[in-house]
Amino acid sequence: MTKVERKQYDAYQRLRNFACVTPRQAKLLVYLKVVPDTVELVPGFTRDVTGLGHHGTGDLEVQLRSEKDVERALELFRLSYA
Repeated sequence: MTKVERKQYDAYQRLRNFACVTPRQAKLLVYLKVVPDTVELVPGFTRDVTGLGHHGTGDLEVQLRSEKDVERALELFRLSYA
């Protein structure tokens, strides 16, 4: 895994980007290469950003505010990495 620092976000890649992280005031926004229709979307935690303009790669936005949110998102990270 390689980390590439961009102006607007940090990209994590294996062969291609699988996650892009953008810091916000009280949270991290992580964009994953996961088809949003294949996972259960939880308001305030996951969001379908297909067709919306955003910096980064992927159509699934995950909002991380706490360590508990990171634990909840582990399976989504695995899906994107695969």
